[in-house]
Amino acid sequence: MAQRAPLRVAVIGTGKMGADHVRRIQEVVSGARVSAVVDVDAERVKAVAARVDGCTAYTDPATALAARDVDAVLIASSGPAHEAALLAALERDLPVLCEKPLTPDPASALRVLEAERALGHRRVQVGFMRRYDAEYRKLKSLLETGQLGRPLMLHNRHRNAASPPFFTSEMLVSDSVAHETDVTRWLLGQEITAVTVLRPRPTASAPEGLQDPQFVVFETDGGAVVDVEIFVNCGFGYQVQAEVVCERGTARVGDGHALVTNMAGRWGGTIAQDFLDRFADAYDREVQAWVDATRRGEVTGPSSWDGYAAAAVCEAGVRALNDGGRVEVELVERPPLY
Repeated sequence: MAQRAPLRVAVIGTGKMGADHVRRIQEVVSGARVSAVVDVDAERVKAVAARVDGCTAYTDPATALAARDVDAVLIASSGPAHEAALLAALERDLPVLCEKPLTPDPASALRVLEAERALGHRRVQVGFMRRYDAEYRKLKSLLETGQLGRPLMLHNRHRNAASPPFFTSEMLVSDSVAHETDVTRWLLGQEITAVTVLRPRPTASAPEGLQDPQFVVFETDGGAVVDVEIFVNCGFGYQVQAEVVCERGTARVGDGHALVTNMAGRWGGTIAQDFLDRFADAYDREVQAWVDATRRGEVTGPSSWDGYAAAAVCEAGVRALNDGGRVEVELVERPPLY
């Protein structure tokens, strides 16, 4: 039997995340190759393309998507640029893996949702990579067995060593807590109905004017209460942890005790320094699953609806941060396609 040709992928955005995906597709994932890279920075995109055989550099996404050697699209550009790239891909009925956020706000996410619905089938997978992390997958499987009973509470901790210089107080919710938004919906199988944001005094390590840390509380339509400690200038590393409290027990992930050493009167392990380190395997699994499904003619994983729901929760969260109090989440009726 003749071997199938690899999926030819255009990667839009060649910054830290996009460049890592180019490397991943070329060196880790099977069944795909990078045929095009796109970035508004002409010199950067040319440099990335030069490292990949048979890869063409573009500065315009629409031109790249019209190329004959592009079968699918991976979007890793900044969030505000996602809508235009997604709509261009959907216009050509191309499969898409879009890094989170789907789009930065629910209104634009709905426009993408409607464009996909007009096709009559799914084309978009959203890059909520924690769903592919081995620990989170075990936790999800355990909850689905029902052994622990109904989930009552979910505690999350999300810590970064330091925030980038452009980070704002609102981005702690929209860019960081966005992951816990999806994790909550996925693990519990419930929609988030309201958000409250509490503001501890800022750490002295935070840039002036940045409200860091924050304590975010979700309410769900299943009666669960969820909290998220988001602390993006903790100073010591990157930590993501979650503990589900159920009727008959609890379960926790993210302790990072894969290797514990004892030496010279000390014991301990290491702490990842960024998300690419902590979730490297999850990103590999995510992209491989997308490639495999696309080659089968299927779309799996987080959907445009998941991206829209996350955007709606984050919008409510930003309002709660800025205005105070409890803010209800406004969602449209879930379409049958999702």
